[in-house]
Order: sequence, then C-alpha cells, then structure tokens
Amino acid sequence: MSETDSYTSPLSQRYASREMQFIFSQDMKFRTWRKLWIALAETEKELGLPITDEQIAEMKEHAEDINYDVARAREQVVRHDVMSHVYAYGVQCPKAAGIIHLGATSCYVGDNTDIIIMRQALLLIHKKLVNVISKLRNFAEEYKDQPTLGFTHFQPAQPTTVGKRATLWLQDFCLDLDECEHRIESLKLLGSKGTTGTQASFLELFDGDMDKVDRLDPMIAQKMGFAACYPVSGQTYSRKIDTQVLDVLGGIASSAMKMATDIRLLAHLKEIEEPFEKTQIGSSAMAYKRNPMRSERICSLSRYIMVDTLNPAITAGTQWFERTLDDSANKRLSVPEAFLAADGVLDLCINVTDGLKVYPKVIEKHLRDELPFMATENIMMDEVNNYGADRQKVHEKIRELSMRAGRRVKEEGLDNNLLQLIAADPDFHVNAEALEKHMDPMKYVGCAPHQVERFLKEYVDPILEKYRDELGVQAEIKV
Repeated sequence: MSETDSYTSPLSQRYASREMQFIFSQDMKFRTWRKLWIALAETEKELGLPITDEQIAEMKEHAEDINYDVARAREQVVRHDVMSHVYAYGVQCPKAAGIIHLGATSCYVGDNTDIIIMRQALLLIHKKLVNVISKLRNFAEEYKDQPTLGFTHFQPAQPTTVGKRATLWLQDFCLDLDECEHRIESLKLLGSKGTTGTQASFLELFDGDMDKVDRLDPMIAQKMGFAACYPVSGQTYSRKIDTQVLDVLGGIASSAMKMATDIRLLAHLKEIEEPFEKTQIGSSAMAYKRNPMRSERICSLSRYIMVDTLNPAITAGTQWFERTLDDSANKRLSVPEAFLAADGVLDLCINVTDGLKVYPKVIEKHLRDELPFMATENIMMDEVNNYGADRQKVHEKIRELSMRAGRRVKEEGLDNNLLQLIAADPDFHVNAEALEKHMDPMKYVGCAPHQVERFLKEYVDPILEKYRDELGVQAEIKV
C-alpha cells in the first residue's frame, strides 16, 4: 500500500508540526520503552539483584536502534506488543535478555511512556502558547488607543478599543498557560507497580524486603527525570490523568475558537482581517473573496479537540477495578490526536496573530454611524445639569428622536441623522457644532487604554520575561 491508496491522517499531513509528530512517533515510544527498561535494570542492580554492569552496558548500546522487523515478526506470533519488543531487545542484547523487564508488567513501559510523552507534548504546547501570548501582547499594545465599536449580542454597544478587545483573547490564553504549567509540574510516573498495583512481584524479587520495594519507584522516577510516582495504582495509572491533560488542550481549543470566531465576524465587517498571502485564492468561483480560512480552520480543529476531550473522561469512568483493556484502543487515538490537533491550532494562532490587518477607516465609519445614539446620555446630562431640564422628559424626547433616526437608517438606508434632529428640536439647548464635540470616540472608551497598559505590564510581561527563552517560534502553515 502507498500513501495514495490508503488512509493517512490529515493531522500529520496538513496540520501538526514535525516536532509534535515526532513526540508521538514509534521512535519516541520504543526508545522510551528501552530507557525505562534500562532504568529498571539499574535500579534493581542498585537494590541488590544479580544484574551486571556488562548487561546494562549492552542494553544502553542498543537503546536507540530499534530492530522493528524482529519486533513486528514476533508480534505476529505472540499477539503482544510489549513481549515482542522485549524479545527484539533481547535479540540485540543476548547477555541482558534474561533480565529485561524483570518483575514488571506491560504497563511499566506502556503507561510510564504515555506519561513521559504527554509531558513532552505539553512542554511543546506550552512553548507555542507563550508565543501566541507574545504576538497578541504586541497587537494589544499597538492598538490600545484605537477606538472601536463594542458589541454585546453582536449588537452595537459602548465603544472599547481594538487593543482592549485583544486583551480578552490574551487573558484566556494566559489562563490556559496557567493550567498547562500546573499539569506539567504535577505529572508523576506510574512507576513499577506490578499486575494489580500491589508490587507483589518485586516483594518476591527482593525476598520480602519492603524497604527495597519502597525505594524502587522513587529511584526509577529520578532516573527518568520525574519528582515522584503516583503513590497508588491498579495495574495502570488512573485514567483520570489523561482526562486532566486533555482538559488543558480543550481549554486552549476554547480560547482559540473564541478568538478566531471574533476575527471571522470582524472580517465580515471589514474591520480586521487575518493574513492573506499574495497568491492565495479565497474562492474557486468568486475571485474577489478573502475568506478567513485560517480562523475557520482554528474553529474546526478546536471543535474536534473539545469533543475529543470526552474520550478520556468516559474511559476513566469505565475502568473496572484494577484493570480493563477497553482503554487501550481509545487512548491510542484520542490522546495523540488531541495533541496533534492542538499543535496545529496553536501554529495557526501564531500565524494569524502575527499578521492581523486592521482597517482604522472602516472602524471609524462604523463608530460614526453609531456614536450619535451613544452620545445621547451625555447630551441628556448636559440638559439636566446646565439647563435644569427634567431628566425623564429629556429621556423620552431622545427616545422618540432615536426611533425616528433608527427607522431612517434601517428602512431608507440613509445616514444616522439623530444629532441633526436633536439640534433642530427647540426642546434642546445645543446646536450642531456643540453636538459634534460629543462625537469624539475617545470620550466613550472609558479606561480601556489604561486597562491594556496595566494588564500587559502587571500580568503578561512577567510571563514573557519568565519564558523569554521559549520565544521565537515560527509557525509553518502547510496549506
């Protein structure tokens, strides 16, 4: 079979980076298995079992060069992936063959490797999150003073600034970074717990010496770069761990979808557009179109991730007692694909946020169309404070004139003439020139510029300073 006559995953072909694909590759998986077998053998030797330096040296010599052909052939016979690789490793290491996997069950390599791979993948997710935050931070600062129409219910509302709106996206990603950091720091290894988590095989190996059994897991964890192992388990680590890890990815997907959806809506308004390359085609039929396809792809992949997060939650809830195998096939799909999709989403987010195009003139036109309605509160206050008018009567008069101006805009497609109606009404004490002063949009954005500056200085910049060595990721968009 070739690439063209069999199914290949679009996650690897179109969306995920080479770096993330390697983390979930066969090489990464089986090299980690061998590192775990080496750590186990070294620890058992240090705890007094008759394992020689020569055996461990032989294992280390072949830690990287996996003899896949031997393992695949053996699996056809025994129908067991771990035992096939134990056998293949033993073929390369005849002196050590008898002590490879000594006392362990399959989950020793399978589950510990899953944890190691998930942590490595989270570290890459963390790096890309930091870069999304950096791009958005620069965008928010650049446009912190650019007034724009606010929207509630996607209806015109009190103005904000382009930069302030970007801080809403930015804060969500910062919250995701917090969750990602917590999960990286709290992940532990399964260790070597045995078939039902009781470590009975190791108690037997160490002739009933409980102290040596207690020392086994911490020593393995230290060798594999972890602070500790989970204190108790069945045969596997709790599948709740997979749930917690994928919840981080689901949170990122939610944040990315929110931002991308806003960008899509703003593209419809022609206020902001995602990057559009010189030779890019927006539509096969409509040559003029500039569809926000990258933002749409963010939403599409994010939806997949959020749905996929249900898989480990259901799997965790359906594990029977100390072990059942209905987790295996699901985990092989749900965990890697969630990471590959999240990796693709973050690459797209880096690309989009690095090249957002803002159209101030369009933004100003939309503001100009709606500001007369928003200026009425200030006009009403002037009438009450400076001319002793009855607030309720002024309110009712403004409501009537606003309805008339609104009908003109909606039914006749004409400009908003509310200010002219107010200037011409004898119940008001202002002329057109005075009313025009109320049309400065900066009068209506409140503390937005200050909020942006404070948020960036007090919250975002310390994050970027802490992780400055992770900056500089260049996202490759394949299609």
